[in-house]
Amino acid sequence: MTELSSVPADGRSSEAPAVEGHLDALDGLRAVAALIVLVYHVAAQTGFSFQEGFFNSLVARGDIGVPIFFLLSGLLLYRPWAKVALAGGEAPRVRGYLWKRVLRILPAYWLVVAVALPLWSPQARDPLDWLPLLLLAQNYVTDAWWTGLGPAGLGQMWSLSVEFAYYLALPLIALGLHAVATRGNPGVRTRALRLLAGLGVLASLSFLWIIPMHLAPDGIELGLWLPRPIIYFCVGMALAVITLWARDDEGVRRFTHGIAQSWVTCWIIAAFVLMIAATPLTGGRFLQIQDAWTDAFETTLYTVFIIAFMAPVAFLPPGRTPLRTLLGNRVMRYLGRISYGIFLWQFVVILGYYRLTGQPEFTGDLLSGVIVCAAVTIVVADLSHRIVEAPALRLHRFLAPKQPKQPKQPKQP
Repeated sequence: MTELSSVPADGRSSEAPAVEGHLDALDGLRAVAALIVLVYHVAAQTGFSFQEGFFNSLVARGDIGVPIFFLLSGLLLYRPWAKVALAGGEAPRVRGYLWKRVLRILPAYWLVVAVALPLWSPQARDPLDWLPLLLLAQNYVTDAWWTGLGPAGLGQMWSLSVEFAYYLALPLIALGLHAVATRGNPGVRTRALRLLAGLGVLASLSFLWIIPMHLAPDGIELGLWLPRPIIYFCVGMALAVITLWARDDEGVRRFTHGIAQSWVTCWIIAAFVLMIAATPLTGGRFLQIQDAWTDAFETTLYTVFIIAFMAPVAFLPPGRTPLRTLLGNRVMRYLGRISYGIFLWQFVVILGYYRLTGQPEFTGDLLSGVIVCAAVTIVVADLSHRIVEAPALRLHRFLAPKQPKQPKQPKQP
C-alpha cells in the first residue's frame, strides 16, 4: 500500500492544496454558478438574451453555470475514490454513497415537481406523465407530452438528470480507473498519471458523442445524455487527482501553489475565453441546434473556461487567502448552502412573477426581474433547505451502512 504524505517533504505544508473536510471557497463557487444560471434564465424570459449587443450575447452564455456545477460534482464526489487509487485503503461504501445522493437530490426536487406540474402543466393528469420526471429520466423520453427541455417550471432539470446519471455511473467509473491505476502496484506518480490518462480518454467521449448527435435521426436529443457533458465531470475528477498527488510530489505541489497564487491571471484568461464564447463562433444564443464543429468549439471553450476559473480555487492551500475570503465569506457560504434550492425553484419563481405581473413572455426589464426573482428565490430556497433538504440528509446516518471502527494506532515513541 502506498501512502500519501500528509505534510510535504520540504515542510511547507501551506503549499499543498486543502483536500480534507468542508471547503468554504467551493460553497462560494456553487453560489456563483446558481446565480449565473438564474440571471441566464431571467434574461431569456425577458428577451434580453435575444436582443442585439455584445453584453446581451455575454449574458446569453450564462449556461456556463451548468459546467461549473458538473465540475464541482466530479471534484468532490470522486475525491474519496481518487485517494484510494493513489494511496490504497478502503473504498467508499457504494450503498452509503448512493443513499446520500438520493437523499440530497430527490426529496427537494420532488417537492418542486409537485408544485410546478399542477401550476404550469395541468394536462399532466395521468400518473405516468409524472413518472419520468420523478425518476429524473425525462432526458431519455423521446415522445414526451411536453416540448423542449421539459415542462414549464422544470426546464432546467435536464441538467439534474445528467447529474443523477453521473452519480449512478461514478462507482463503476471509479472502479475502472482504479484497476488501470493500480495494475502492477506502481508508485503514486505512475498511479496519478494513469488516472489522468484514463480521465482524458473518458473526456474525449464528449467530442465523439457529437458525431451520432448530428448523424442519427433525432440525434440532437442525445445531447442531454451523460456522455455529451462528461468532459466537465472529468475535469473536476482530474483536479481531485492533482490535489491529492500534490501532497506527495514537490513538483506538483509547486504547480498547484502557483496556480492558486495566480488566480487573478487565471480569471482574466477565463473572462477572455467567455467573451470569445459570446461571439457567433459558438453559434446561436439559446440552446439552438448547431453544426458539429460549432458544438465541438463551444465545448472546448467552456472546458478552458472552467479550468481557468476553478482550478485556482481547487488548488487553494489551507489558511486565509484573498481568494478564500472572496468566495468563502459568510454571505457566499450561505448562498452556497442553499444553492441547490436556488437552482430548483428559480423557474417556478420566474414564471410566477410573470403571471402575477401579467407581463407577456420575452418582455420586461432585466435588472428589476433579476432583483425580484433572485430575492424571492433565495427566500424559497432557504425554506426548502431548512424544511426538506437538511432533514432528508439527516436520514442518511440511519440508512447508510455503518463504517467499521478503525483500530487505534499505537503512539510513536
